[in-house]
Parts: sequence; C-alpha cells; structure tokens
Amino acid sequence: MPVPNDAPAPVDDAAFLDRLVDTLAALPGVRAVALGGSRAQGTHTPDSDWDTAVYYRGGEGLFEPQDLRDLGWEGEASEIGGWGGGVFNGGGWFSVEGRRVDVHYRDLDDIERVLADAEAGRFQVEPLMFHLAGIPSYLVVAELAVNQVLRGKAPKPDGYPVALREAAAAQWWGRAVMTLHYAREGFAPKSGRTEVVGAIAVAAASAAHAVLAARGEWVTNEKRLLARAGLRGVDEIVADRELGLVELVDRAQEFMAAVVADARQRGKRDKG
Repeated sequence: MPVPNDAPAPVDDAAFLDRLVDTLAALPGVRAVALGGSRAQGTHTPDSDWDTAVYYRGGEGLFEPQDLRDLGWEGEASEIGGWGGGVFNGGGWFSVEGRRVDVHYRDLDDIERVLADAEAGRFQVEPLMFHLAGIPSYLVVAELAVNQVLRGKAPKPDGYPVALREAAAAQWWGRAVMTLHYAREGFAPKSGRTEVVGAIAVAAASAAHAVLAARGEWVTNEKRLLARAGLRGVDEIVADRELGLVELVDRAQEFMAAVVADARQRGKRDKG
C-alpha cells in the first residue's frame, strides 16, 4: 500500500539512539554513556522515555552541566548535586527530536565506592519522591548490572554480591517490621485508617526489596516491585473493610512475613 506524500516519516529509534549517545559521549569529561529504564530492558512501549546516564569522574572537574545545556535541547539541566545529592545527584529532562529524554549524572568515583560497599553488604536508604520505601544506595550498581553501556567503559558488578543478598534482605525486612509495629501500636488505636494503610504500603515496598535482595535480583525503581516480589496480595488485605485496623496490620504482616521467609530460604539454598 503506498504511503501518502503527507504522511510523517517513519520513526527510526536505532538511528535516534546512535545520534543521542554520540552527542552525550562527545561532552567534555564524559567517560561512558548508558541506556537505562524500560528501553534497556526491552519492556518499553512506543511512548516510553529514553533514560540515559553520563558517567564521568568528579575529581577531574571536566564534566559541566552547562555543556549539556549548550546542546540547545528543549528542557533543563540541574547542577551537579542539584537533585539533593546521593544517588540522584543531578540530571536533566529534555525533548530531543520529539522524544522525551532523561539524562542522569553518574560520578564514577562515587559508583566505585558504592560498588565496594555493596560487595561488603553495606548500603544506605535514601528518600526519593514517588518512592514509598526510598531507594538503596546500591541502585547505581543495579543500573550498571541491567542497563546497556553503549559508549565508553563503566564498572559492571560480577553478579549480585553474596554479602548484599543477606544484609539487604535482613535490613529491608527489619524496616518493614518496624513500620508495621508503629502502625499497630501508634496509628491503629487512634482509628487512623489512612495512616495504617499508608504504613502497610511502605512496609510492603520494603518487604519487596527484601524479597528481591534475597533472590539476588537487582531493583532500579518501584514501578513493578510488589508484582516482582509476589506481594500483590496485600491489595486484597487493605481492601477488606471488615477487618479492624489491628487485624489489618496483623494480616498484612503475616502475609509479607511468609513471602519474605520463603525468599530467604530459597536464597540460602541457592547460595548453598
């Protein structure tokens, strides 16, 4: 069937990606460029954003966000540290050739430190908007494990560190238990249904991190966290209006505890 003369040109995602990463790789100080998010994992839709990361060495002082702004793309770029520091220390949102592009700043010095911590089973949890349980500092390592480095070189973890599997599973589940305890003892007696349900949601996200850590599966966001961990059953529990608030917390904790315990047992057998 002939294409009308006024039809839009076909979208060539591969050619666009080549142009995009070549442009980012040419910025002063950039050592590597990676494609992340759903497009790196093959779960994207035609409308998905293009998530990218630029890797540089902060001690060299060569990478400057102004060079990114000077590309003339519609959008904005923060300063380094402009998103609060830590895992998300800055980046930009742009429209490039009609596509939504995110660029994240990644300091290789920081990543190498976080990788060493992860291999020793150490990590921190940082608050991040739109994330119920926060994000672990090892997220930057997870990115390198699942994303596609398309230009240059960046460190890649050799599997999921054994020490992190045990430590992260224990710490995330501990956070979930403490959150549920406060919901039961602090919110439920005051008839705070909203607070109780909110606490259960936070605890479920923490429990899901525990499950996936025990399995040795990397997490880069919370979008499919409960489903991946097999914790979607919490939905039915919080929707049950027949339950009193204390019973609601207890049911949720019983369900989460069983899923987490199973994952940890399987994780121990896998390591054995």
